[in-house]
Amino acid sequence: MHNITGKKVAILATNGFEQSELEVPLKQLREAGAEVHVVSPQEGSIKGWDKDNWGGEVPVDRKLDEVSANDYDALVLPGGQINPDLLRVEEKALSLIRAFYEQKKPIGAICHAPWLLVETGVAKGRDMTSYKSIKTDVMNAGANWHDKEVVVDQGIVTSRNPGDLDAFCAKVAEEIAEGRHTQRQAA
Repeated sequence: MHNITGKKVAILATNGFEQSELEVPLKQLREAGAEVHVVSPQEGSIKGWDKDNWGGEVPVDRKLDEVSANDYDALVLPGGQINPDLLRVEEKALSLIRAFYEQKKPIGAICHAPWLLVETGVAKGRDMTSYKSIKTDVMNAGANWHDKEVVVDQGIVTSRNPGDLDAFCAKVAEEIAEGRHTQRQAA
C-alpha cells in the first residue's frame, strides 16, 4: 500500500454501516500513515451492522457540521444498507460529498455507498461498481457499471462488497498518494 503519511481522510458514516467496510479502511489507511477521522451527523459513537445483525460501536471523531472538505485530502464512504440510506437524506452529508467532488479530491465508496454518489449526481457518466442489488440504481443514474472488485474513474473509487476491501483500500491510498484525482474533467 502507498505511504500517505501526512494526509487526512474522513470516513463519513452513521448507524448501520457495514462493520468491516468502516473498520478495515480505518485501520489500513492509518497503517499507511494517514490521519483518519470518523465523521458522523451525531456525536459519541455509531453502531455497525455485522453481516446479519447489529455489530460493534465505533467512536465518532468529528461531528458532520464541524468539518468541511477543506479539512481533508480524501473521503471514504462505507456501505451497508442502512448507513447510506440514512445519509442520502441528510443534506449536510450530501453537501460534504459534493464539496470533495468539486475540489477533485478522491472519494471511495463501497457496497451500497454508491447510492450517495447517485444522490449527489457524482455517478453520472462515471465508470463504477457497487453491491449487485443497487446495480440498476447506479446505471439509472447514468454510470457505466462494471462487475469488478475495484473501479476507478478520475478519483472516484468504488468496490462491490467486503470481499473487495483490500483492493479498495489499496486503490484509495494510491489515489491519495499519486494525486491522479487532479486530472478529473468537468462532469
